[in-house]
Amino acid sequence: MSRHRTSRRRLRRNARRLRRDGIEPMIMLSDDLEFAPIAIVVITRVMWRYRSELAPFTVALLTFTGAMILRAHYPTWWPTVLILSGVIAWALAFFGRWVNLPRPIERGYAAALVLLIGGWLAMAAALDPFTPPLPAVLGVGGMLAAVPWWAHRRRRARVRVERTLNAWPDIAQAVGLAGSRIQSAIIDLWGWRARIALARGQTVEDAVAKLPALESALGTRRGAARIQPIPERANRLELRVIETDPHADAIAWPGPSITSITQPVKLGLFEEGSPVRVSLLRRHALIGGVAGAGKSGGVNVLLGDLSACSDVIIWGIDLKRGMELLPWASCLDRLATTPQEAEALMADAVAILDGRADALAQYGQRVWEPRPDAPALIVLIDEYAELVDEAPGAVRHADSIARRGRAVAVTLVAATQRPSQKAMGQGAVRSQMDVRLSFRVRERRDVDLILGQGMLKSGWHPHTLDAPGKFLISAPEHDIPRRARTFLLDDDGVQRTTARHTPHRPPLDPISAAALEAATDDREKPSQTAEPKEAPHGKHARPDSTDSAEATLWTALRDAPHDGVSIDDLMRTTGMGRSWIYYRLQEHSRADRASQVSRGRWRATPDS
Repeated sequence: MSRHRTSRRRLRRNARRLRRDGIEPMIMLSDDLEFAPIAIVVITRVMWRYRSELAPFTVALLTFTGAMILRAHYPTWWPTVLILSGVIAWALAFFGRWVNLPRPIERGYAAALVLLIGGWLAMAAALDPFTPPLPAVLGVGGMLAAVPWWAHRRRRARVRVERTLNAWPDIAQAVGLAGSRIQSAIIDLWGWRARIALARGQTVEDAVAKLPALESALGTRRGAARIQPIPERANRLELRVIETDPHADAIAWPGPSITSITQPVKLGLFEEGSPVRVSLLRRHALIGGVAGAGKSGGVNVLLGDLSACSDVIIWGIDLKRGMELLPWASCLDRLATTPQEAEALMADAVAILDGRADALAQYGQRVWEPRPDAPALIVLIDEYAELVDEAPGAVRHADSIARRGRAVAVTLVAATQRPSQKAMGQGAVRSQMDVRLSFRVRERRDVDLILGQGMLKSGWHPHTLDAPGKFLISAPEHDIPRRARTFLLDDDGVQRTTARHTPHRPPLDPISAAALEAATDDREKPSQTAEPKEAPHGKHARPDSTDSAEATLWTALRDAPHDGVSIDDLMRTTGMGRSWIYYRLQEHSRADRASQVSRGRWRATPDS
């Protein structure tokens, strides 16, 4: 044995020496060489290559061999075989998902196959494998059972993937990633994904740049391949090939997924089926995409979730005369549809920001914690580019909110169909956006304008998205490019959602209401100096003292009808300002003396 090993090593050394000298070793086939060994090798290689297609014949052969062994040595075991096959079939039918059989039809096929094989083995052990009609039953039954196996999509996909993995060295050489290797691969419902180790000096960015060449070498459709970095290793990546697009059809909105702004909003689903969740508390958001890419649908889903929260107030700006946000008007505390209204709304938002900041400083606190009696404020701008062109004063206020609004829970959400450099590249707004949603864009340069500088080279390619509603999201919890599709919330769904959520929208908190009242008074001071302000008109004249106003307010609350009295009526009745009314109502509410019947309407509790 050692002599043969020494001879083989000598032959290998001689072959390497010949190759160094430029001579390729050759094997001479003589005429007297036997054909049988070559045929056996060729047949074995073919059977191994097509082992998946030949699996039914292999199972039939093993079944027949097992029947012969049982008949020869254990003929009395046939009841045990029958019972065991029934138990295994039952386990596969109910627990097959644990062994990679996720679909009921797959579990049913596996259970039926086990019952057929077990029944045939039991009969062959009790009688004889050659007893008619057992051989015919095995042959015909095997052929019929093989048809679903041959036609199964996942089996065919697994075969394609295995052959692709075997050919990976040639594919890598062709696309310029020579030296890379596949470490593992997984087949899923939509395609397959593989973990790839790059050669020394290669980066994920190199692989992303060669993505079109990879799609060509793999023989996939255009846009079917994805490359995602693996954070643990710089020379590792995941190659995902989507053979059946899971987002080919729209996904119906399942309803609100949150009840508080402190919870992450659910915007849609990733391609593997996991939800797209992102937190908007103390984070500004930017939503971009061309017309028809699904941006408005994403805004609707966002509003559907936010309107279900009892600790957030929503203000909206829609300079397209309310075409997009007007269906949500009953859930919006304020809606601006003209440049003048937009500038006033943004100025009021800054006033609330300043008032909350002063209150936090006075109480020695650092952040504003949203509650139903102290809600967060979200300002949603549907078309930010229009705001830049028509209301530059509002843009200056937006910059202030973007820089200072996080701690006091004043959030800016800007959406745009025109992510131009003029609209998105100036001021502090874009740089302060922690959450970026990019639907399909028309040009490559728009990718960096929406998602951030250098994102295009890092594999973020929203310009290749091929259906409305598909988007990429960049956020602190989403730092790798993963395609997703937002839910579809149609017009009827918007009407049902607003009707359900409008009665439960929270009022503005006393601190913010007081800041807003003070800002309004400051803007009205020049006109007041020129013309004296008339005394307020109402059911009662303005009391001379706070005690009289307190008594008047309590009388109005106690005598209020079943549906309550509005804030405006209380202001006219007491002659006091809105901030004073809010302060006293909150005091009565904390003492359980008064309650809010509906949005903006209050009355005394029955027990008070």
